[in-house]
Amino acid sequence: MEEWVGERWHRFINGAADRSFGSAAIALTEVGGAVALLYRAAGGAPGTRIVPAADMRIGGPRTWLQRLAGSGVRAALPRLDEETLALPPRIALFADSALNRDLYLWLAALAAAFVPSGRWAADNLVATRLALQRCPGLRPRWERLRSAHLAQRRADALKLPAPDQAAEQRLQALLLADEDAAEATSLDEVKCHAQAPRLAPVWLWLQALPPELAAGAGAKQEVRQPSAGNGASPQADDAELALAKKRRRTRQAKPANERAPLLLPSKTESLQSWSEHIPLDRGQDDEPDDEQAQAAADDMEQLTLSRDGVAGAARVKFDLDLPSASADDLPLGEGELLPEWDWKRQRLLPGHCQVQTLVTRPGASPLRPSPALRRTARQIRRRLELLRAAPKWQRGCSEGEALDLDAWVRHLAAVQSGGGPDPQVYARRQRGERSLATLLLADLSLSTDAYASNDARVIEVIRDALFVFGEALQACGDPFSMLGFSSVRRSQIRIQHLKSFEENWSGPVTARLAAIKPGYYTRMGAAIRLATKRLQQRPERQRLLLLLTDGKPNDLDVYEGRWGVEDTREAVLEARRAGLQPFCLSIDAEAPDYLPHIFGRQGWARVVRPSELPMRLAGIYGQLTR
Repeated sequence: MEEWVGERWHRFINGAADRSFGSAAIALTEVGGAVALLYRAAGGAPGTRIVPAADMRIGGPRTWLQRLAGSGVRAALPRLDEETLALPPRIALFADSALNRDLYLWLAALAAAFVPSGRWAADNLVATRLALQRCPGLRPRWERLRSAHLAQRRADALKLPAPDQAAEQRLQALLLADEDAAEATSLDEVKCHAQAPRLAPVWLWLQALPPELAAGAGAKQEVRQPSAGNGASPQADDAELALAKKRRRTRQAKPANERAPLLLPSKTESLQSWSEHIPLDRGQDDEPDDEQAQAAADDMEQLTLSRDGVAGAARVKFDLDLPSASADDLPLGEGELLPEWDWKRQRLLPGHCQVQTLVTRPGASPLRPSPALRRTARQIRRRLELLRAAPKWQRGCSEGEALDLDAWVRHLAAVQSGGGPDPQVYARRQRGERSLATLLLADLSLSTDAYASNDARVIEVIRDALFVFGEALQACGDPFSMLGFSSVRRSQIRIQHLKSFEENWSGPVTARLAAIKPGYYTRMGAAIRLATKRLQQRPERQRLLLLLTDGKPNDLDVYEGRWGVEDTREAVLEARRAGLQPFCLSIDAEAPDYLPHIFGRQGWARVVRPSELPMRLAGIYGQLTR
């Protein structure tokens, strides 16, 4: 009974103390596409991810109901760092939903023009001026937002103590300052929220740190957050994924051996020092994750990341999973050294990665596909055979059976400019020789061990797609090759040899398909570079590189996060400069967040139902080779 009464009292008092306008609220998921488009169109970094922000401590006056409910002390403020733009998951600041929507758009334009230098007010004023120059159409919306926000601040300023009212007036004066006077305004008088916590947040400005002081930048090599595409089911709940992607403020603590051996309090030490991080032994991977850990992380003002010198249980398990030489697959050759892209320095690191090609030991049983899979293979084979036999259109001819509109427009332009050659504005059908080579690159990382459906794992879906694709291409006569890839840091990048261009589709090849198994991580850039080298040796006119994956690039070291994304993007650009045509098929639910940046708008596709991967692969192949 006490819990029942307490739950309803908590719900009632929090609802009464809530000062937001819930009926006019706008969620980030509703405007995420428009925000991302405006951010990049206004000059924002293409590799920056837009994620929901976590709550942090804020200031400002509170009503007696908020004090009673214990609310009004935390909110999700917009923040920017070198990898992410963190925006509030939900904005209900104004009674007009249009203003709440405009606030998202304004923050995107402001972030695109933001250059952090450590001076909070100065950076926001300079970015505001630059954002209005780049996007002049946003000026009426920004003026409405500024008027509405200032009206709220003026009403709340009357409830502040006298010293805080003076600081609030200076802050409002900066918000009202014109563009020419922005740089001349004394910025030292206004302190940021960390120095003046009693002031309400400025919702039209960003919280940001310079790159060298960005939160958690130094701890990314050792502390990793699991991504949705690795170790998680593709059918994971969207709300849980959004909660896991919240951007939090972090700092890196000194290792235990660099700290003082004894904690000796002195008279000059402030009481706040007792809340600093102390490296105590606590349970980590042996304890199951629960909601209490997530709630504790949400309640903390900032997360402290430290190197304790002890590997977690999961890390030990993965590292010790490396088989011995006698039990591992057979190496082919001595391995290769490949470069890797350092996105911070904007240059290639030569010989940074060690790639080893492996092949399954002899004696493996050939793949025994199900009758349904054989029927699918026959359907796709007939479809590709018809596509190969169909005549092709030859354009720009002096005579033909149809008018080539593009050639006709070019001819008219040449005539109007003073003449031109004889009109070659027709198109005709003819049978031509097909010159096409395809390399299929499959992700074999540990994340493919997750279940794609109730009946099959991701690795089994990838195996079925490889079998169907091989059966179809063998019947069509197009040369093709198949490789798998996984990695354990940059020194152990494993390329699984499945089929070379010279081999026939036979029992040994299908035996290698049957023997593939998930393991390790996804250093995608090195795998694409090796596949590019293989395809560059082919004499065919069209060379296609198809990639099958279920998640974003990641590894145990710095490859997690933006490093892996930028390196993979550079590898794709290198493949295109070499005359190849790369394309990615992914079953990851978060693929739209990063694949457009890596492969371009037309260079990727997402398979919503993993069981449809073989059919989608054949359809994409037909479109690319038509």
